[in-house]
Amino acid sequence: MKKVAVIGSGSWGTALAVMLQKHGHDVVIWSRRQNAVEQMQKERENKEYLPGVILPEGLKFTAERENAVKDAEIIILSVPSKAVRQTAMDFAPHFKPNQVLVNVAKGLEENSLKRLSQVIQECVPQCQVCVLSGPSHAEEVAREIPTTCLIASENAETAKMVQGEFMNPRFRLYTNTDMVGVEMGAALKNVMALAAGISDGLGFGDNTKAAIMTRGIAEMSRLGIEMGGKLETFAGLSGIGDLIVTCTSMHSRNRRAGILLGQGKSLAETLAEIKMVVEGVNTVEAAYTLAKEHNVEMPITNAIYEVLFQGKNAEQAVLDLMSRDGKAE
Repeated sequence: MKKVAVIGSGSWGTALAVMLQKHGHDVVIWSRRQNAVEQMQKERENKEYLPGVILPEGLKFTAERENAVKDAEIIILSVPSKAVRQTAMDFAPHFKPNQVLVNVAKGLEENSLKRLSQVIQECVPQCQVCVLSGPSHAEEVAREIPTTCLIASENAETAKMVQGEFMNPRFRLYTNTDMVGVEMGAALKNVMALAAGISDGLGFGDNTKAAIMTRGIAEMSRLGIEMGGKLETFAGLSGIGDLIVTCTSMHSRNRRAGILLGQGKSLAETLAEIKMVVEGVNTVEAAYTLAKEHNVEMPITNAIYEVLFQGKNAEQAVLDLMSRDGKAE
């Protein structure tokens, strides 16, 4: 078993740390806040982000960057997408050649529109970068509810190594070398989860949500393929799999945010009520821009962009989508 460092003490990073510690790894969680470190050490619970889950004995915590990663063979980067570049830069002096970085954030960098693995590789070229993705709620993984994800890397051997280390009877991993497709699917499904939530907030039914999910995967794959991803990736765990779980579960922050928007709350009111990062909001802007740049048709994405940033009425946005000219599937 390899030593693992988890950078970030949010719900997902904590859940992975709990799982790996329970299955024999030596794990340390880094938090930027010393008070969070002390709270978790003392109470053996992450009350802010993962309440109700006992943090196993042996799981360590630190607010010191060098102490967190100096002996780690695998490092999990679990911070919001908007913090990935700065966090990678802050840790770069402490990373050693050939350490494996596993990014678990799902999104696109807001200004550069780059995938997160590209951002990380720019900041820490000495490390091997891979991506963990798929239909997985932290609340369920931490409680050892059977979950299946994938690990993607351009280096198949790196992916196989992480697969072997992380897999257990309650957490199954597949490997994939299509980093573009995996990351684009992981990011874009959050846009569709916002749309599904808006539909719920408006009081629409299963028919509407099924349409959003089905036409949503069509949009996701169109842009993903244009960016260099493979069609079959979008039919897998990081595409349709992650889309299903994010659009249908109340664990999903993006769906919950969409519900509030559909009920008539402003974006500011919605984000204040959720109290956690809603990755889909930034991703909507990035996807909207990429679709324009690559001349890719993404009507659902465009509609969500108009609702979030141009003040369009949510119900009118749905009616406009339904009223477009007929076409073949």
